[in-house]
Amino acid sequence: METFWFIIIAIVLAVFFILDGYDFGAGIIHLFLAKTENDKELIAKSAGLFWDSNEVWLVAAGGMLFMAFPTFYASVFSGFYLPLIIVLWLIIFRAIGLEFRGQFHFQMWKDIWDKSFGVSSLLLALFFGIALGNIVRGVNLGGVENGVSIYEGHYFFLPLWDSSFSPLSETPGIIDWFTIIIGLISVVTLAIHGANWIILKTNSSINGNLKNVIFKMNIALAALTLFSLAVWKTVSPNSLDNFAHKPYLLIFPIIYLTGLVGLFFIKKLKKDIHGFVLSSLLILGGITSSLASLFPVILPSVNSINGPLTIYNTASSEYGLSVALNWGIIGFILLFVYMIIQKRLMGGKVDKMDYGH
Repeated sequence: METFWFIIIAIVLAVFFILDGYDFGAGIIHLFLAKTENDKELIAKSAGLFWDSNEVWLVAAGGMLFMAFPTFYASVFSGFYLPLIIVLWLIIFRAIGLEFRGQFHFQMWKDIWDKSFGVSSLLLALFFGIALGNIVRGVNLGGVENGVSIYEGHYFFLPLWDSSFSPLSETPGIIDWFTIIIGLISVVTLAIHGANWIILKTNSSINGNLKNVIFKMNIALAALTLFSLAVWKTVSPNSLDNFAHKPYLLIFPIIYLTGLVGLFFIKKLKKDIHGFVLSSLLILGGITSSLASLFPVILPSVNSINGPLTIYNTASSEYGLSVALNWGIIGFILLFVYMIIQKRLMGGKVDKMDYGH
């Protein structure tokens, strides 16, 4: 049952980053490439019509974590308190940036909320990548200092950064040079995804140039991926052992490589949906590969005093997991019905759809 819930939550998180990821990416493209008012309005509309329904998946993932792995939920939400508050504020400012820009037709008003949308999207992509970097790197479980735990073994608290700024520190912070690398990969990946979404959903004047931008960003992503793998082996020498011991897990890196290699042919793709599918494979493969490399661990420990958190030592009781399954089925039905109706109503290009007026 623990493995079942681990897989379900992984799927829900991947769906969230595929769906809300194009909103983050659209915000990044909006910040750097949208110059005319028409392009700014179209790109904001391509995210604004969908962001609220997409974030339902994040709420669902949080609820499932609480039901299935309450100890992990409690540990992470206390240990990552500072970045979670930052993410909360960024989500708020991204949302009001989208919702407020069209309320008044004053250029200064629009410029303020355009920057709110763009900067918040960029920082959200960065912080979500940094969060993934923390998960694969591990944390100081128990808050060990001088060989003694100052908390219970499954709790921790991280400062934003440690004075050494190193992932190899005994007391690493949330931000270090390793997590920054993963954060940059997240920013580039979601920018590519957002660019493909803009091409798919709008007739923006920058669409013709976006394929060139995607191609260049994909080169940067390939270089960052190779570099991050080398660095990851330095930070965690056993990081890829799962793929050697369980070869079937290689399907997840293959999914990532399929998206990465396919996007080098972005200029030759005939249908806009193909580019979006390839960038979705990037996100799906990246998240699932990271989780598969850790399984059954869900949060490694950087000290030898307290062991890692796993799906087994953080899970609810068998009864709790069975109850969670019953409510989870109902929740999934509601979630899928909501998503299908919304996507059908918003099918096709969004250029002539009304939003923000």
